Amino acid sequence: MKRRTKRLLTGALLLASISCSPMQNLHAEPILEPTLNTVFEPLLADPLEPRIAVMPLLSDSYLQLDIGTSADLWQNETKDRAIGIDFGTFSLLERSSGFKFPVHTIDYMFGVNATWKKPLKNCRMPFNELAARVRLGHISAHFEDGRYDKDTEQWAQNDCPFTIPFTYSREYLNMVVALSQNNDYRVYAGYQYMFHTIPGDINPHSFQLGAEVATPMNSYLAVDFKMLPEWEGGATGKTNGFHGTWNLQAGMRLTDLGLNRVRITYNYFSGMSRHGMLFYRSESDSTLGLIVDL
Repeated sequence: MKRRTKRLLTGALLLASISCSPMQNLHAEPILEPTLNTVFEPLLADPLEPRIAVMPLLSDSYLQLDIGTSADLWQNETKDRAIGIDFGTFSLLERSSGFKFPVHTIDYMFGVNATWKKPLKNCRMPFNELAARVRLGHISAHFEDGRYDKDTEQWAQNDCPFTIPFTYSREYLNMVVALSQNNDYRVYAGYQYMFHTIPGDINPHSFQLGAEVATPMNSYLAVDFKMLPEWEGGATGKTNGFHGTWNLQAGMRLTDLGLNRVRITYNYFSGMSRHGMLFYRSESDSTLGLIVDL
């Protein structure tokens, strides 16, 4: 494991240990208080969670534009079980002159989910609720006009090992189990199995851990860590082993401005690209922008 991954893992463990300690002295706002009226509240720091977000990169002339949401279509009378849907797009746009934003790549995700939660009484651990979500999903990815060179009338190959355009499609089953305490903090673990993928020969397994903790002044800290299949090179799309992928998020709800559903967030991402057409590439970048919780 690389030194950077070790350092980030140490930070995640520290965050998790903070999340397991008493929060009363921090006077933290309940950042995990439900905003979407869903049984399972979406994960804060997961970069592939459906959301509405505008996140400019701090080190480059690009921005991430996400449009999507999760919604429960059915809930039982006690509101502890639900069946819902997920829709999302995840775009990488270039910031150019004249207020133009050529789209380089975009991912489309949709799926259905089943969620469940249960209060924990007399629990020896510092948690009072157990929740779970199972999602059956599809995601496809596409290069767009920002990748096309109008002068040569060809797709810009850049570092892509595949002949552009190529097909990227994945169908998967994703499972997440979470423990939380009074909407003040939450820890979770997840597993994903891809039962169909193009390009093929991709390791179907991936793993996930994360933690979220409320901090003073309507703010929070969150970390999401994944072990994703690492591309081994060549044009076959084969993977060999795993690559640690991190997203660290610090955010604040603009409650004092009357905008309880708006968060200003900073993200540090390091690992395999979240964009399907760039799945072979390792990235490291920071963003600063807004997330809107519908």
